[in-house]
Amino acid sequence: MTSLRRMVAHDLLRFNTVCLDQLTETYSNDFYCYYFNNWPQYQYIAEDSNGFMQGLMIVKAEGQDHEWHAHVSAVSVAPESRRIGLGAQLMECLENIATKVDRAYFIDLFVRKSNEVAINMYKQFGYIIFRTVTGYYQGPPLNEDGIDMRKALERDKELPVSSLVCNKPIITPSELQWQ
Repeated sequence: MTSLRRMVAHDLLRFNTVCLDQLTETYSNDFYCYYFNNWPQYQYIAEDSNGFMQGLMIVKAEGQDHEWHAHVSAVSVAPESRRIGLGAQLMECLENIATKVDRAYFIDLFVRKSNEVAINMYKQFGYIIFRTVTGYYQGPPLNEDGIDMRKALERDKELPVSSLVCNKPIITPSELQWQ
């Protein structure tokens, strides 16, 4: 049986089995610790009854006014734990926190254009392709466009124009509001 719990700094020493995948972005320890300190409510892992880490999510809250949202920096599930609903569990946990704790208008995330499995999974969760960010991913294995995906949350209904309305469907990384 899998359970979700908040991630702690010690978990950084044991999540290689989840993140050693060419499509999963990895970051420095400073990056993760910054997230732990600033947005502890969003950092979760999924682990089995033996304590084996099966998945994780790294998320932050950002934006101002009607652009206030949760941004997914990483969601990853270990290869041997895929296709059993852990991604859905992590994303549902995220939606609950973003809606009830931070009162966000939407959730956004970026995914490699070539990662059709992830794009289709997020679409099943109700995300839409908001826009393309040309050259968003740099370096090995290859330079690639990023797909900016969004899901409106309950509070989006308060806006005069939905956060899912995109005025410019193709942008460059320098045009992103939050980095």
